Amino acid sequence: MPQCSDISIIPYLFFFSLSLYASLSLSLSSLSAMPPAAGAVALHSSLCSTPSEKPYSPLKSTLLHVAPKPKSLLQNHPLYPPTHAKLSLEFKEKILCLEVMGVDAGKALSQNPDLRTATMESIQAIITFLFSNGILEKDLPRIFGMCPKILTADIKTDLTPVFDFILNELKVPEHSFRRVVNKCPRLLASSVKDQLRPALVYLRRLGFKDLGALAYQDSVLLVSNVEHTLIPKLKFLETLGLSRDEIRSMVLRSPALLTFSIENNFQPKYDYFAGEMGRKLEELKEFPQYFAFSLENRIKPRHMEVVQSGITLPLSVMLKSTDDEFRELVKQGGG
Repeated sequence: MPQCSDISIIPYLFFFSLSLYASLSLSLSSLSAMPPAAGAVALHSSLCSTPSEKPYSPLKSTLLHVAPKPKSLLQNHPLYPPTHAKLSLEFKEKILCLEVMGVDAGKALSQNPDLRTATMESIQAIITFLFSNGILEKDLPRIFGMCPKILTADIKTDLTPVFDFILNELKVPEHSFRRVVNKCPRLLASSVKDQLRPALVYLRRLGFKDLGALAYQDSVLLVSNVEHTLIPKLKFLETLGLSRDEIRSMVLRSPALLTFSIENNFQPKYDYFAGEMGRKLEELKEFPQYFAFSLENRIKPRHMEVVQSGITLPLSVMLKSTDDEFRELVKQGGG
């Protein structure tokens, strides 16, 4: 029997445990409806299949009868009412394995319909690949939950190029892959050619020189479409009367600006800034972080209290101070 290292069998054991758990949950519920002899045969077949048969799909063993509504974790799952009693055992196993991993199966299937036809073997291969690149078991709920598309990605054409991009173009060492992926799982579902590389080139031209900051802090910018997301936001800021150099300076100081919605953030907050608050554009240049604060929960309440108190506070002081600091400033008349 060939020997293998402890590390190499971890992905197999992890996924096999999920598969076995799903198999037992479904098989035991089915056995309750079987005659004793038939149940014994089915259980033996389910538990005693050898790795050479179907190591990752124990449910493909002979089951003589399937109860229409098994007493398992799937009983109350929206995809398992009586109307779906004819769903294949492998599909039910797939749902349960996702749930055991901590992934909302219903949400994952609705966001990624291709998951319905994905095999257990292909899902296991993806998990094994992620483990080989430093991803841990505890990371899977977040990664697959945020981006179920990864579960049906092609390892060679989709996932491998992304890790190569992270290594060679973002200059992230292999031992830090996990940190980058956990920060932005959508990286693994993005095309290097059509999305990641064009975004990186544009951001570098804009002035983002620190690759470490892009990789570890602002990686969400790399999955933002240049033509339809980044450029429109910069153009909107120009309409406020800001020059391109001023906008570039603001964005480099506060990269989160490129993640905010024009309709739900920039427009209403600027309207309140220029209208109700009557403040000058110069203050936005000095404090672009203004757009990061909640309009209803921070900006409006504090502005109203400042007005009622008859004091004057710089924009940054008014918003950045803690509640206690702000009350003290108001009490002292603005210092």
